[in-house]
Amino acid sequence: MGRMVIAAYRPRPGQEEALLQLTREHLPILRSIGLATDRPALAMRAKDGTVIEAFEWVSDEAIEKAHTHPVVLDMWGRYEAACEYVRLSSVAETADQWAMFEPIDDF
Repeated sequence: MGRMVIAAYRPRPGQEEALLQLTREHLPILRSIGLATDRPALAMRAKDGTVIEAFEWVSDEAIEKAHTHPVVLDMWGRYEAACEYVRLSSVAETADQWAMFEPIDDF
C-alpha cells in the first residue's frame, strides 16, 4: 500500500536554485530505484521560499529501504547542504483555512 507524504524544505541562504534542482531530480531518482510510485506529484513554493512537495512512496518498506540506499543517502546529503527540513506546520500558509502556494511548474 502506498504512503502519501508532504515534505517541506526551507532553502539555506543562497541555495534556492540548488533546492529547486533537487526537487526536479528527487522523484525520478526515487522512481528509478522503485521507491516512489508514478502517481502525479506536486511541488509548490511558500511566500518565504519553502518548497512543499507531495508524493507517494511505494510502501512503508520503501521508506525504510530509502534510509540505507546509497543513492538516496547521497541525494539526502545534497538536500542537507541546500535546505533545512521543516515541519509543515512551520509554514505560515498552513495556518490559513485554504493554504495557497505558488506552483513550481517545471517539476
